[in-house]
Amino acid sequence: KVLDASTLSFGTRVRWFAICFVAGILCSFLGTALLWLPKGIKLFAVFYTLGNIAALASTCFLMGPLKQLKAMFDPKRLIATIVMLVNILSSL
Repeated sequence: KVLDASTLSFGTRVRWFAICFVAGILCSFLGTALLWLPKGIKLFAVFYTLGNIAALASTCFLMGPLKQLKAMFDPKRLIATIVMLVNILSSL
């Protein structure tokens, strides 16, 4: 089923998954490191939000965007999805 998720080859999807996932982790850590600078709260919010978006995008490469959205808005995950989206939007 994973192979049906996208027209990209499996190797390409795994490569982009890794790139987005590592970029997400780096942005999150960078945001945390910048927290103690002057105006660090704003920098933290920007980089942490970018990190979360990149981490979400990474799973889209494996599953495909439509399957990812269906899984996120599944009734058993709906509350977690809403909380995550509210946190992302409130930090912008």
